[in-house]
Amino acid sequence: MTTTPTSLTPLKALERIQSLDVMRGIVLFGILLMNINGMALAHAYEDPTISGGATGWDLYTWITTNMLFEGTMRALFSLLFGAGMFILLDRLEKKGAGIKAADIYFRRLMWLLVFGLIHAYLILWVGEILFSYSLMGFLVYSFRNLAPKKLMIVALILFSVGTIWNYAEYKSNVKFMEDVTLVEEFKTEGKELTDELKAAEDKWQNIQKERSPEAIAEHNANMQKGYFDVVAFLAPINMHFGKYYFYRYDVWDILSMMLLGIAFFKLKLLSAIKPYRFYGIMMLVGYAIGLSVNYYEVKMILDDNFSLLSFSKANVTYDLGRVAVAMGHIGAIMLFCKLPILALLKKALAAVGKMALTNYVMHSVIAMFLFTGAGFGLFGEFQRHELLYIVFAIWVFQLIASPIWLKYFYFGPLEWLWRNLSYQKKHALKKKHSETQNANL
Repeated sequence: MTTTPTSLTPLKALERIQSLDVMRGIVLFGILLMNINGMALAHAYEDPTISGGATGWDLYTWITTNMLFEGTMRALFSLLFGAGMFILLDRLEKKGAGIKAADIYFRRLMWLLVFGLIHAYLILWVGEILFSYSLMGFLVYSFRNLAPKKLMIVALILFSVGTIWNYAEYKSNVKFMEDVTLVEEFKTEGKELTDELKAAEDKWQNIQKERSPEAIAEHNANMQKGYFDVVAFLAPINMHFGKYYFYRYDVWDILSMMLLGIAFFKLKLLSAIKPYRFYGIMMLVGYAIGLSVNYYEVKMILDDNFSLLSFSKANVTYDLGRVAVAMGHIGAIMLFCKLPILALLKKALAAVGKMALTNYVMHSVIAMFLFTGAGFGLFGEFQRHELLYIVFAIWVFQLIASPIWLKYFYFGPLEWLWRNLSYQKKHALKKKHSETQNANL
C-alpha cells in the first residue's frame, strides 16, 4: 500500500475519542491548580510555610490539593501524552506511512522540545513540562509495540527505581539532619567540627538562607522587575531543571506514566466503553489506596511541622499515592463520560482538551502578565487560597472560549502550528461557512 503525503493528515473531528478530550481538559485544569503556586509564589509549590501562607484557608488549600491533585495531574497528563503519541503512530502506520510515520513522530517531538524551551525561557515558566515530554517521547517510540502486560511491567520497574532513589535520598537526609544536630552539640561543648560536619553546617545554612524571609523578598523583587531582567533571573533555574530533572525524575515519573497510557489505551480503558461496574471499582480502589497513602503523607508532614525530613520521607511513598489516586481519577472521569449528564460541560471540556497545548501555554502567558514585571508584577502578593480565584476565572474563560474558537477553526493556534511543522505541510485552519452553520444544527 502506498501513501501520498496528502493522505497523512491529523485526526478529523469524527475520528477523535471524546473521553480522551474530556479527560485532557479536566487534567489541564488540574495542572493549573498546582502550577499556579509556582507561577505566583516563591518556593511554595511544595512547602506552604515558605510563602503563600500555611494557616487557615491557605492550609486547607494546601491539604486539599496535595491529597487530590499533587502528582496525579502530572501523572494523567503524561499518561494521555503517551496514549496520544501511540494513536498518532498507530494511525499513520495503518495508513501505510512506513518510515514517514517515524519522520512525523520525531519531528513532532523535536518541535515540542523547541516549544518547551521557548515556554521556559521566554514565557517564563520554570515548571514547564513540554521539554521533558519531548525527551521522554523519544524513548517511548521503542516501547510502542509491546503488549499491555509488558508495558505495565516496564512502568512498574521504572516506578520501583524512582522509589528506591527516593528512599536512598531520604536515608541520606536522615544522616544529614543527624549531622546538623551533632554540629549544635559540638558547638555547645566547644569541640572542633570535622570536615563532614562543616559541610553539613554549610549546607544547612544555605537551606535556611534560601527559605528566609529576606531571600523570599529578594526573589519576589526579581520576579517583579522588567521582562528581560526576569528572563535573566530565571535562566539559570531553567538550565538546572533541564539538566537535573531528566535523570532524577523524568524517566521514573513521566516515562513510566506514558507507558501506562499506551497500555491502558490498548486495553480500551480510556475510551469509556468498559462497564459502569469496572470504572466504579477502579475509582473506589484507586481512591481507597491513594487517598490513604496521601493522608498518611500529609499528616506526617503536619505533625512534623513541615520539616525538611518529613517531605523527604513522604517522597518514599509518593508514587504509590499519586498513581493510585490517578487511577481513581480515571475511573471517575470515565464514569462521568459514560453518564448521560452535563452534555454541555462535557462538550466544553472536550474543546479545552482539543486545544490542550494552546490552553496550557495560555496559562503561562496569563501568569507572566499577572505576576511578573512584564505586566502587573504581582508575584508574591497573593495568599495561596486567593490564587484559586484566578484559577477558577481562567477555567471559566477557557470553557467558554475553547468551544467558540473550535466552532470557527479546526485546531487551536498552537496545535495548528505544531501540525504544520510536524507534517511539513500547511493545513487549513479556518472552517468553511457551511461547516460553522452545520455545527449549529
